[in-house]
Amino acid sequence: MTPIQQQPVILQIIPELSAGGAEQGCIDVAAELVRSGAGAIVVSNGGDRIHELTRIGAMHINMPVHSKNPLVMAQNVRRLRKIIRRYNVNIVHARSRAPAWSAWKACKKTNAHFMTTCHAPYNINGKAKRFYNSVVAKGERVIAISNHVADYLRSNYSIDNSKIRLIHRGIQLERFHPTTVTPERMITLASEWRIPDGSNIIMLPGRITRWKGHHVLIEAMATLNRKDLFCVIIGSDQGRNEYRAELEATIEERGLSGQVRIVSHCNDMPAAYMLASVVVSASTDPEGFGRIPVEAQAMGRPIIATDHGGAQETVINGQTGWLVPHSDPAALRQAIEYVMALSPNQRAVLATRAMSHIAQHFTREIMCDKTLDVYAELLQSQIAKAHPQNQPFNIANEAQNNQTGRTTTAIK
Repeated sequence: MTPIQQQPVILQIIPELSAGGAEQGCIDVAAELVRSGAGAIVVSNGGDRIHELTRIGAMHINMPVHSKNPLVMAQNVRRLRKIIRRYNVNIVHARSRAPAWSAWKACKKTNAHFMTTCHAPYNINGKAKRFYNSVVAKGERVIAISNHVADYLRSNYSIDNSKIRLIHRGIQLERFHPTTVTPERMITLASEWRIPDGSNIIMLPGRITRWKGHHVLIEAMATLNRKDLFCVIIGSDQGRNEYRAELEATIEERGLSGQVRIVSHCNDMPAAYMLASVVVSASTDPEGFGRIPVEAQAMGRPIIATDHGGAQETVINGQTGWLVPHSDPAALRQAIEYVMALSPNQRAVLATRAMSHIAQHFTREIMCDKTLDVYAELLQSQIAKAHPQNQPFNIANEAQNNQTGRTTTAIK
């Protein structure tokens, strides 16, 4: 009997499914795999976004792959190898370093291909850290989310350039577009933030950590001396209480208590962007990609970002936004003053140009298509591979048969 052919099964592995660009990319690719008829499995330590996998018909498997404990990582190797064999996994795609080590070893003694995505130029502090980071270069293919990250890989690890694939992150234009935001949503958000009537909003989204440059924006605000400007910093401190306390003390010292507000979380970022007169990304360290400049441009908002890292690839200086030197409050202040002086017509031209730029280069569809192209490149003639039981394999059906009745399970 001729074996019944099946579509490939792709397993993505990531520490957890929470907020973040890597996590969003993982979910987006899983959805595209399901739409294409392939099997999509995601292994993580859980998180508040598992329900999104359930909705799209992908399988989630709980495993402590976030752990850096050598004993736990060794156990993960055995568990992952069982998953690879049980579900006839064709490709294991690791999206973070700790789970990548377990996934790389698990793929040995199986027929699964191993590949990685490098999301950032990881810090290298000594031989041990360099070795730990090196796993991202061990994939048969290595996705770099920017040229900046690709240069980091080439400079620090012995990786053949032919293995690197440049795939920028992409956003959902159906969500990040001005026409999707109603006035009611903007009014609700402005009320929650207690924004004074008639204020022009300067917004900096980004978790509360020093390298995101919140202190640089606060210093710039202190020298602007404009009472019509209201600054909103959006981000969780994720337990970094000392830095947040330092920011709040600086706000008080600079006499900005009525003009700068830190908001821990925002559930409606498209509406937040629409409220902003200027969006700022003030990172003092180069970002691997940086979602904020891309989302702001997609919403037609003026963006000021620091002139290094991924922002150099997503912002066309002077055309779709502005790039300024990092850690330079004076330069940031001058850029804010320039943007605030733009006429309505100039803002409209900027918005049209920025939105077109993002639609042409940084969409979810482009990212997913290029990622699936890498999968196809790895599989080549193995695109259709027989299931061991000579039966077509369907991830969603398999998940429905597990004892939880949900697209999430656990491997012991």
